[in-house]
Amino acid sequence: MADPRIHPEQDDEHEGASPSELLIEAARRNNTDLLQQVIDDVGDEEKSTILLNETKTVLGNYLYHEAALRGNYEIIDMLLDQEGFECDPINRMEGDTPLHSAVRYINSLDVNPDTAEEASSLIGMMCEAGNDPRIKNKANLTPYQLTDPRNSKLRQQLMDAVDMQQNHGDFINADEAAEEEFDDDYAGSGSDSDFDPEEFKKEQARRKEEKEKMRMEGQKVNGDIGQAI
Repeated sequence: MADPRIHPEQDDEHEGASPSELLIEAARRNNTDLLQQVIDDVGDEEKSTILLNETKTVLGNYLYHEAALRGNYEIIDMLLDQEGFECDPINRMEGDTPLHSAVRYINSLDVNPDTAEEASSLIGMMCEAGNDPRIKNKANLTPYQLTDPRNSKLRQQLMDAVDMQQNHGDFINADEAAEEEFDDDYAGSGSDSDFDPEEFKKEQARRKEEKEKMRMEGQKVNGDIGQAI
């Protein structure tokens, strides 16, 4: 991986460069100090987020792609720590996500224990941060399908990541589920991603109120009938 330190001889290169140009330089050279310098100079979190998410190269790669294409772990780690950073931007030429770009970088390496560990760490960090391994590029390939078939460990890791994404939200803690009792006629379940406990309580209260109102009206009707008789 590239050396993340800022070298004195680079100062002349940075002089007069725009924030976007500096960010691209930082992403390509794994230069976390330069990235932090640009963020500090912007001085506003919202503006920094916009700059980080919208900066692109002339070929249409975002910062994340530039870093992933070089396997720059440290700069990727720092980018993913930024509030509001976009995990799955799509580049212009291939329609790749940064996860595709990372796989392209890994495919360029010799398959051996050292590179396998590097690949596993990089892909693991990206998937845990929210990168979606199910997205297909313009060639209709997911990162898994793009992976060198010889790299069985990485292919399995990406397959597991796909499974986790597909099953996300389908698991429920048994102890937590036991604490909740639902009406038999309620169609939802605790595993539904759009389930709102507060809304459910309001619905229960509304139904209870309607039943009480109907009961009172029934008593009134019966009383009127009794008086008429």
